[in-house]
Amino acid sequence: MAFLPMNIKEVKARGWDEVDFVYVMGDSYVDHPSFGAAIITRVLEDCGYKVAVLSQPDWKNDADFLQFGKPRLGFFVTAGNIDSMVAHYTVAKRKRSDDAYTAGGKNGKRPDRAVTVYSNIIRRLYPDSVIIIGGLEASLRRFAHYDYWKNAVMPSVLFDSKADIISYGMGELQTIEMAKRLSEGYPVEALYDIRGICYAVKTSDYVPKTVVELPSYERVCESKKDYAIAARKELEEADAVRGKTLIQRHGNFILIQNPPMQPLDTKQLDYVYSLPYERWYPQCYEKLGGVPGIQEVLFSITHNRGCFGACNFCSLAFHQGRAVTVRSKQSVIDEAKSFLNDKRFKGYISDVGGPTANFRLPSCEKQKKAGLCKSRKCLAPTPCPNMQVSHTEYLDILRELRKLDGIKKVFIRSGIRFDYLMEDQSDEFFEELVKYHISGQLRVAPEHCSAAVLDRMGKPHIETYKKFCDKFYKLTGRMSKDQYIVPYLMSSHPGSTLKDAVELALFCKRENIHPKQVQDFYPTPGTISTCMFYTGIDPYTMKEVYVPKTEEEKSMQRALLQYFIPENKQKVIKALIKAGRKDLIGYDSKCLVQPMSNQNNYKGNNKGQKSSYNSNKNNSRNRNGKQTKDKFAKYRRKKK
Repeated sequence: MAFLPMNIKEVKARGWDEVDFVYVMGDSYVDHPSFGAAIITRVLEDCGYKVAVLSQPDWKNDADFLQFGKPRLGFFVTAGNIDSMVAHYTVAKRKRSDDAYTAGGKNGKRPDRAVTVYSNIIRRLYPDSVIIIGGLEASLRRFAHYDYWKNAVMPSVLFDSKADIISYGMGELQTIEMAKRLSEGYPVEALYDIRGICYAVKTSDYVPKTVVELPSYERVCESKKDYAIAARKELEEADAVRGKTLIQRHGNFILIQNPPMQPLDTKQLDYVYSLPYERWYPQCYEKLGGVPGIQEVLFSITHNRGCFGACNFCSLAFHQGRAVTVRSKQSVIDEAKSFLNDKRFKGYISDVGGPTANFRLPSCEKQKKAGLCKSRKCLAPTPCPNMQVSHTEYLDILRELRKLDGIKKVFIRSGIRFDYLMEDQSDEFFEELVKYHISGQLRVAPEHCSAAVLDRMGKPHIETYKKFCDKFYKLTGRMSKDQYIVPYLMSSHPGSTLKDAVELALFCKRENIHPKQVQDFYPTPGTISTCMFYTGIDPYTMKEVYVPKTEEEKSMQRALLQYFIPENKQKVIKALIKAGRKDLIGYDSKCLVQPMSNQNNYKGNNKGQKSSYNSNKNNSRNRNGKQTKDKFAKYRRKKK
């Protein structure tokens, strides 16, 4: 199947006099089902619509936007796979130099706040055209939201963009229905009853009905308490079974969010992933060096959607939803078989995963009829007693994939929930995971060790992670595997004091963890953690939360996590003194750093000091490490 036309020349080559929809996006065009743009455009094409792709148009010149003329039915606009501001800036608000979703890998091919910029240009050029915005950037900004880069509360992106509709969440079903009604000649107002969309009406035209009203844009700007209340209600109603219509007043207008669209069921997911994707990028990108983002996912398989883990710093619950839906085994097998015909395929499936790789079941039977609980997380701080736990179906899929001729290895790289795995009464999946599906490193996300911080994150306490590690290293040792756990750790999350950061550093020292990279908390729109960052309030308890905001404190928390790097020594000492932990500065084995030397104040080359930096090449427990006793050595030396 050919790529969709990207310019007027390619449109004419198809014999089209006009297009039905122009799909405008901030990424380079990649026709692969890991990319939302590819899915939506292929779905539209499969429904019989003529779709042109306008990828990374020059927003400083109208020519790109004018080339197709006015589409018959309207424009779809998205920033791309990730928020354009996150794509452009680090958490320190420094401009990134690279962009994995741009041909050539260089930043600068899309504007800041791409959805708003593109949509405004289209509205100016085609005042009466229908504009529907969607994707992650629009979805997470659908209500009044705190914007980290402006350090201010902004209105719904619907108003700034001058679009007609926001399609939020996973958009296939609402896209199909909107396209159908527009093609039948209905005005945009006739789309307002479709689930999974937001629209705005004048206050004077609003007809009161049973809704949940959020504090207004003006109120959440003035009151952090009201902002926290709004954030909680937004997430509480983000459920396709029990979610209610939400409204939020913005001046003389009312933003209306219809209840979420039902997630795709197995049959529908199978259909979406069976569409004729090229699984690559157009030839025109080759001379630029290709699109880097395809490399990680080229031969990966998405087998599920949704995540009931619902970590507070993650946007998944607000965008994709907590309800887990899955593809059939046959659909997954068929996709793997298609790899065998690709000359690029070397026999290695890089991932069989999704938001959380090892979720195949709904969290419980109750949620099918009643929806997911408002006030209870499925896994944190402790697993819900009603939660269903089984890896049988997932394991069956993995076994079938391993049997296929031409498949050398099947890896799991998108991450598993170790706390969910530890609830499984059977060790069958754990054993086969260790034996067959790890490429040297298994990435998991404990994030922190402090119970107080983990509670703010919505994560399980660290004891579960420790038990998981013990079991993992016992199994990998018995199998004589050279494999490691790579823990993701986060610094400066709301609730994390300097003392908590010291606790995390001590945990890393005890467990012989040496993070090469540390991620500061990044306040992206739409998450509960971002609400805490801005308001200093936990929206679930309405209690105050400590928030590290100054660059100085964040740099100290980050340095503590990498206390072993000589260049961090001065900052670590400063942090320890400020935290009242001078006892951790010295030559004792319990200390994090040695005192500063007059001769080498910064480099840390003190007599008798041995830097632990790079002592663990795998960013995890070091099986040959000399700094801590290897309590798993007896297993590793034991042959199967």
